[in-house]
Amino acid sequence: MATINEILCKEFNKKKDHIDNIVTLIDDGNTIPFIARYRKEMHGTTDDQTLRAIADRLTYLRNLETRRSEVKKSIEEQGKLTEELSAAIDAAATLAEVEDLYRPYKPKRRTRASVAREKGLEPLAAFILAQEKGADVTAEAEKYIDEEKGVATAEDALAGAKDIIAEDISDDADLRKALKTLWRKTGMLRSEGTTEEDTVYSNYYDHEEPFLKVQGHRVLAMNRGEREGILKVSLAAPREEAVKLISDSVITGSGETATLVQEALEDSYDRLIAPSVERELRNELTETADEGAIKAFALNLRPLLMQPPIKGRVVLGFDPAYRTGCKIAVVDPTGKVLATSVVYPTPPHNKTEEAKKILTGLIRKYGVTVIAIGNGTASRESEKFVADLIKGTDVAYVIVSEAGASVYSASKLGAEEFPEFDVSLRSAVSIARRLQDPLAELVKIDPKSIGVGQYQHDMPQQRLGETLDGVVEDCVNAVGVDLNTASPSLLTRVSGLSSGVAKNVVAYREQNGEFVSRRELLKVSKLGPKAFEQCAGFLRIPGGKEMLDNTGVHPESYDAARKLLDICGIDPKTASAEELSGLDGMVKLFGAEKVAEKCGVGLPTLNDIIRELMKPGRDPRDDMPQPILRSDVTEMKDLVP
Repeated sequence: MATINEILCKEFNKKKDHIDNIVTLIDDGNTIPFIARYRKEMHGTTDDQTLRAIADRLTYLRNLETRRSEVKKSIEEQGKLTEELSAAIDAAATLAEVEDLYRPYKPKRRTRASVAREKGLEPLAAFILAQEKGADVTAEAEKYIDEEKGVATAEDALAGAKDIIAEDISDDADLRKALKTLWRKTGMLRSEGTTEEDTVYSNYYDHEEPFLKVQGHRVLAMNRGEREGILKVSLAAPREEAVKLISDSVITGSGETATLVQEALEDSYDRLIAPSVERELRNELTETADEGAIKAFALNLRPLLMQPPIKGRVVLGFDPAYRTGCKIAVVDPTGKVLATSVVYPTPPHNKTEEAKKILTGLIRKYGVTVIAIGNGTASRESEKFVADLIKGTDVAYVIVSEAGASVYSASKLGAEEFPEFDVSLRSAVSIARRLQDPLAELVKIDPKSIGVGQYQHDMPQQRLGETLDGVVEDCVNAVGVDLNTASPSLLTRVSGLSSGVAKNVVAYREQNGEFVSRRELLKVSKLGPKAFEQCAGFLRIPGGKEMLDNTGVHPESYDAARKLLDICGIDPKTASAEELSGLDGMVKLFGAEKVAEKCGVGLPTLNDIIRELMKPGRDPRDDMPQPILRSDVTEMKDLVP
């Protein structure tokens, strides 16, 4: 039997030593961002998403292994574990297969078959199932008549025996596996409406499609409609084919006994097998749909988090509304709130001139260069008002997506920072800060509330949370975090930092002033060597004494980085941007492999060090298309191809 690591090698097409190293690194408590970034030689530069997939699969396979052991132990305690059964359990590739093998031995609630067994009818069931030619079934059944046991007639005995046969057929793992395969090939998923009213589920009032072709989003829609009582959903395969499949396996004779077995197997299929298989395969459809939707959410979340920031700007956040007025917040380039206000340029108030006067004053006083408008209520009227307000000025505006409940959530989270502000004012601050640094602001929100797809509230919440948290963690660590300005929410997403330690980092910073080096982190309460190893490379100190502290070079590689600069004849204390920009060319000249050997690192790490030294403090989001700021589109006639 293949080991877990061998299975992972095959499934992910990875070398055995790479998989062994990944598993060891995970078991040693290393985070995925740390493994992906700083242990590339050990896993062949596997990316973070693949590493997470390997970690998920590792967990599943270990759970499968544990369940195999539990099942074998339970069957062994019953004295029924054979070598053949043990081998079948070991060979089972899924938890569902293990459970099918365990089914005959699993403690059951009281069933018709268990009642028949209590009446002593098991030998009669075996007699019938043997299907011997010319067997006198009635005479055999009369031997089991016992009024004290509740078997008054031969018919009662035969009925009980058929119940036992039906349950045994239902518990046959090979038969169930074959039937599931048949259902998958021929099964139809059907839905019908329970009402004639027009609803969002109208398309599913009379709907049918093959199991193999059903799309995940339709499965989720039907499931929700069923939960709301608007749809009846079922899954079924052709009964005749299924019954024939069982008959071909079970019927071995002819005559009266074969007829009784046929009756038992049809009862087994209709009463026991079909409802059970339908449940299992509908769960399978749902799990597949959930996993697909969760992957789509993760895919949508990543570009949202990695939106390029607009740096160095004084921003005016404009939270549109009608009756309660538009909330205004001006923040400086670091996100500090400079001023707040409320204006009423939209219906029903229409105090346009007064609003213009207030906003013009704020723009002039604080040097506002861009206005961030939320895309919620009254955003269209607000955009027209802002476009008219800034005509002929250097001020631009941009619509900032609120992504469902995200701004409201962020506003609530801002209550500690701004207890004097109401929810809408905190929302205006959030809009402005989201433009300045989308990632830093969005990490304050539970990823499930950001609104990156449909049906997120229908998903397995733990699995959804783990996946989206993983995306946030990967994005934060890919960008890097300024140790001296980061909020606790942002620091919590840094590799190796728990929420408690992140708060301790901020507390240390407030008590002792800005960090002057990464090594100073070791003075933070509860931040030990392991946490330092995991987090240090992702934290930045711009303008610190050590140039490398503002790069993605890990402290463990500082000696290698200095050796590299020495080989290239560059003094780290006086190095200019021009000198550093030519590092890759010099390394190619010397030979990358030779340089890596002299520096004591592998080629992947050397390449990362070169990349970081060439652009210290580099933000990967800077390479992406910048947000489009508009100041010239105010009417339809302004639009051009």
